[in-house]
Amino acid sequence: MNRYLKYFTIILAAVSFASCAERPLDTNSQIIDSQSRKNEFDRWIEKNYVDPYNIEFKYRMERNESDLNYWLVPAEYDKSIQMAKLMLFLCIEPYDDVTGSKEFIRSYYPKMIHLIGSAAYNNNNTMVLGTAEGGLKITMYYVNSIQLDPEYLNYYYFKTMHHEFTHILNQTKPYSTDFDMISGPDYVADSWSDAWDRQDGVAQKNGFISTYASKEAGEDFAELLSIYVTHTEEYWNNMLNNAGESGASKINAKFDIVYNYMLNSWNIDLDELRDNIHDRQGRIGELDLENL
Repeated sequence: MNRYLKYFTIILAAVSFASCAERPLDTNSQIIDSQSRKNEFDRWIEKNYVDPYNIEFKYRMERNESDLNYWLVPAEYDKSIQMAKLMLFLCIEPYDDVTGSKEFIRSYYPKMIHLIGSAAYNNNNTMVLGTAEGGLKITMYYVNSIQLDPEYLNYYYFKTMHHEFTHILNQTKPYSTDFDMISGPDYVADSWSDAWDRQDGVAQKNGFISTYASKEAGEDFAELLSIYVTHTEEYWNNMLNNAGESGASKINAKFDIVYNYMLNSWNIDLDELRDNIHDRQGRIGELDLENL
């Protein structure tokens, strides 16, 4: 029985080989190119992100670029256009204005921006709105919920953008370790979401600009800068007043280091940057966020 099976196998293999040998090779490639054909938005991105800044702007959700620890939703096409234009207007071009050229952003801004439609939700009931990875990529979440109100935009998107960019600048040029000592014993690591009853006002009385700033020194530094440039002078002064003498003293001491770091390391005056951003916020209504 085994002998006949062996002979049958040999004959079948020979027939198969002959069939394959006689069939001509298909001259068309059988490898399917996963790259989508460029549309009008892709060409707009090349003109406004890739060519001037060498930044890749990905609005199509890609598995390899996404965090698989979360349930995520792709960004909608129209919302992606709005976000691309607003990021350029409120986050990138202000640095061009205060530095006098596009070279600062071209040199130091992450080379990829990746949009996700939904937020990423943690087990402690907090939302991840943005992440920066090794100075190479910023991922922005919650894009499908965008609203064209400056306060809303700052809270959910642009404070996060400035925050993550601050981390990248800190990785390139470290700030003074004196900063870490001001609130050193008071950082609470991952307990930040509960440590101050989830209220920024309580955190401010303890010397932190926000609850998240109390996580650790690097987050504290980035929160100070991002909140300063996305809020008005009136907001900042009211916050210091409500923080009380002890809280305001710590916040001011840390912000002095933040301000001087940006001025001395990057030749950027945060007052000038804030004024530029707020001038642009007042002109959001002038933007065409639908047509390319």
